[in-house]
Amino acid sequence: MIRPADYFTVEEIVRLRARNPWRSVWLICHAWGVIFGAMAVFALWPNPLTFLLAVALIGARQLGLAILVHDAAHGALFPSRKLNDRVSDWLLGFPVLTDTRAYRAYHLEHHKYTQQPEDPDLGLSAPFPITRGSFRRKVWRDISGQTGFKQRGAQIRAALGTADMPLSARFSLFRRKLGGALIANLVLFGGLCLLGYWYLYPLLWVLPLLTYYQFITRIRNIAEHAMVPDNDDPFRNARTTRANWLVRAFLAPYWVNYHVEHHLMMFVPCYRLPELQKLLWRRGEGGRMEWQPGYRKVLSMAVSRSEAAA
Repeated sequence: MIRPADYFTVEEIVRLRARNPWRSVWLICHAWGVIFGAMAVFALWPNPLTFLLAVALIGARQLGLAILVHDAAHGALFPSRKLNDRVSDWLLGFPVLTDTRAYRAYHLEHHKYTQQPEDPDLGLSAPFPITRGSFRRKVWRDISGQTGFKQRGAQIRAALGTADMPLSARFSLFRRKLGGALIANLVLFGGLCLLGYWYLYPLLWVLPLLTYYQFITRIRNIAEHAMVPDNDDPFRNARTTRANWLVRAFLAPYWVNYHVEHHLMMFVPCYRLPELQKLLWRRGEGGRMEWQPGYRKVLSMAVSRSEAAA
């Protein structure tokens, strides 16, 4: 992170960090509106095209829910920490099997040690560049659900504890780790059942979560920190990637592509990151930032290792 006072006035810092509760409410409603809208389109006009479109849109909004959990982990959704965390858990995190407080503890370490040996996310960026063959295999594991099943299986096993634990301790552990997620998903499944569309839960909630969500999360991770030019420079140890409206709809929702800006001032709400970028350019600092013109360019860098060198 930078010292904001070195780059911005007090008034600009206050404006950048200001949390607008109604804007947060709108983003949450938008995410769920797209999810249920995509389900409705498929339910009304079931065919392969609407199915694939729904899977992609819903998977992207599932990532959107996770991105809003990320904002909540920084206390950027609502001024009240209690409201911030409860809304984040029940409306954003639990449906996609994420816990706000657990994620916060992990994620703040990433900010503290970005691209350093202590960074818990370093393993996501360190292997790159890789070969095209390696990347194709990773994408197949994501799209086929192998990555999702592996991650969810590990999550469930960790929540179940070990055989030598007392039953009461195992129950308490499961409730703490996955109880909220189980309730949230039962509510979602039950609501779809009451509407007469129970099949939408496995087809258009579980399936996107295990497949397309995994794939675009991988792309996001690559774009944010893989192959950055300087691990020690806060302007260059993360990456901002330009995204048009189509990319934002299917790959990079809710300003997640403004990643340098987020690392420079991590408590700025996601919807103010474009303003932060503009201010940096006005101060003559924009040219210092690592950025790429699109995700296609980032991916071409990510698969630039030759098979002979592998």
